[in-house]
Amino acid sequence: MANFVIGTDISTDTPTIEVTLSTDNPLPIGRQRFRLVVIDDSGNSSIADELVVIIADVDAPTAVLSAPASVGLGRSFNLDGSKSFDVGGGKVVKYVWTYVGPDRG
Repeated sequence: MANFVIGTDISTDTPTIEVTLSTDNPLPIGRQRFRLVVIDDSGNSSIADELVVIIADVDAPTAVLSAPASVGLGRSFNLDGSKSFDVGGGKVVKYVWTYVGPDRG
């Protein structure tokens, strides 16, 4: 069991770890990124591997939007919401799309 804090490494000698959460200490709803680096018995470190875990509300559906990472100027592309889901057992029946504008980040 581990209490993860953003940007703080946790080292173990085992290949699995439990992300310990509670209602008093939840991860925020949305995409949460985790990273793993492994070190061999000679002290060599791997390149980091990362994945995203979606923390979902058990009552509301969760939107999962995907699209190409890069699109040529003047080219059309598809937005895809087919991986959206409802952990509460409901069914996603409507998709509302909005162009928000340029990314300022």
